[in-house]
Order: sequence, then C-alpha cells, then structure tokens
Amino acid sequence: MIKVGIVGSTGYTGAELVRLLTRHPHVELAGLTSRSYVGEHYWRVYPHLKNYTDLQCEELDLPRLVDRADVLFTALPHGHSMDVAREVLSQSKKLVDLGADFRFRDQAVYESWYRVSHTAAELLPHAVYGLPEINREAVRGAALAANPGCYPTASILGLAPLLAGGLIDPGGMVIDAKSGVSGAGRGFSLKTHFAETNENFQAYNVGMHRHTPEIEEQLGRLAGRELTVTFTPHLVPMVRGILATIYTRPAAALPDRDELYELYADYYREEPFVRVLPPGVLPQTKAVAGTNHCDLAVVPDPRTGRVIVLAAIDNLVKGASGQAVQNMNLMFGLEETTGLISPGLYP
Repeated sequence: MIKVGIVGSTGYTGAELVRLLTRHPHVELAGLTSRSYVGEHYWRVYPHLKNYTDLQCEELDLPRLVDRADVLFTALPHGHSMDVAREVLSQSKKLVDLGADFRFRDQAVYESWYRVSHTAAELLPHAVYGLPEINREAVRGAALAANPGCYPTASILGLAPLLAGGLIDPGGMVIDAKSGVSGAGRGFSLKTHFAETNENFQAYNVGMHRHTPEIEEQLGRLAGRELTVTFTPHLVPMVRGILATIYTRPAAALPDRDELYELYADYYREEPFVRVLPPGVLPQTKAVAGTNHCDLAVVPDPRTGRVIVLAAIDNLVKGASGQAVQNMNLMFGLEETTGLISPGLYP
C-alpha cells in the first residue's frame, strides 16, 4: 500500500483528495494536516466522508509526516510548498504539489506573477509539470510533480492538437474561460459570498490572472516558440466546473469540421480521460462534474475564418485533485486510471 499524507487537507482540493483516495485500492491515508481543525475528526469537517476515514486532523509536523508517508500531496496557497518539497526530497519520498510553486522553469516568472520569493529555486529543475496527456513519461520518473492549474488544464488540452500540428497561428489565441466558485477555495471572501455571486456573472483579474504565464509556458513548449495569449477568466454562479471557449486563427486554409474532429480524435485516442465529442455535440460542465474527464469539441467558423475550441472539466477533479491522483499513479507505476474511473453526477 502507498502511504499518503495530505498537507492542507481541509480546503476543497484537500477534501476532494480524501474523497478520491479513500476509494483507491492501493492507498492508505497516513496523515491529514490542518491549521484550523487540529484534533477534529475529518468527517466532522466534511460529513460526506463519515465512515470513509476515521483520521483526525493533525498539526503539521513535517519531518514526522514525511517519515511515515511514501508520498505527500500539498494543497496549500502559493509560497507554502517550498519547505515541504525540500523535506520530502531530502527523505527520498515523492511530492505532488497542487499549488503553483513548482510549475515554472523560470524563477523570475514565478516571482513576478506571484509576488513572493522562491526559496527552493534549486528544486525547480527537478520538478515535472504534471499534465499527463503531454508529459506522461516525465511524470513517471518524477519525485516532484507540479500539478497544473485548473484553467491551464482546460486550455492546454483544448489547444494541444492544433499547436502540436502547426495548424494555427500561435500569436492569435484568445481564451475565454468560466469557473464555478469552488475554484476560489473555501476561505471567506466578499467575491464568493452567496448574495454577491448568485444570479451574477463577472470577469475578474482581466489581463493579469496568474494562470496566464503557466498557459503561455506550456503552450510555447507545444508550439516550439514563445507566445502570448489573451486569457480572461469569469466567475459563474455554480459550484463546480470550468468551460473554456478558445478562439484561434488557422495558419493556412481553414480545415473542415470532419478534419478537425479526426485530428483531435487521433491525438487523444489513447487518453483515458479526454473525451473528444463528435461534430454537433458541445461540452458542458455538468457532463464532467465529479469526474476526471476533459470533454473537448472543435468547430470551424468559415464566416470569420476561425477555429473555435471548447473544453469542459471539473475544476476540483481534472483541474486539481483527480489529476494529482493520476500523477501519483504514474509516479508509482500504477495504471493511471486507478481510483479515478467513474461516471459523473447528473443532474
């Protein structure tokens, strides 16, 4: 059995990790840390997990937790996973970081966008960007996996076939994405207050969202050149889900609908969690809720000469905790779908 510790277990992504791992056939939960609920049974914090774990939330004793675990998941705000990573690697254990601290190769890019100093920059060359669909073999050999952000997951999966095939202009991409409020975390804020969010629809961090450089770096790898994107996130009054609508211009003649479908179907043919929808069927967030799937559709628009891509994920599963478990499976030589195959919840 793989012994797992979760640092920051009582946020939404931590709770989703616990939900997924309690049904994983090769995992034993070894410790769940929390600053706010020390000594409280975990199911008292999240009642839906009663009878699935009897663990109590504990204060973080990092060396002790690393010693008794084979792998740690860190579900922490940016800037808080660096010391954890150093301790984990010093004990020759594995880490999947769900935060942003190890997603960038360039320390300066991280510090510029996140406004904190990176105190474990020596570990950046050892971190692997944990999007299995584009980086699977590197993840298999990693001790430190940097789990992608939710918006980048949808955006990169949506654009990968077009960029890898050189079929679009890398300089003309516009990503218009919408997320449910759980993406903002469990902490209290005016923005996610019910009265402020319900029956409301708003953009935020326009031109300055911190996922922008992450999207650009990974898409640049696929395109073989540096690029920039226009990325605008929106908050919608639902709990889970991301829908990204992506506008691109073809590099040459506009492919027809069937050509684009075949391109995507071939690119993702062996991918267990990417579902390419047939022409005329479009992704929707409810179809992926509670699952590790990404649903994709690609549509040519002859009137404007654009190719439009749509991607839907559950921001807490494929956009965070499910993908983290997928990475763990690869890092330990397991079938990557272990513990993750199930249909979603509907309605």
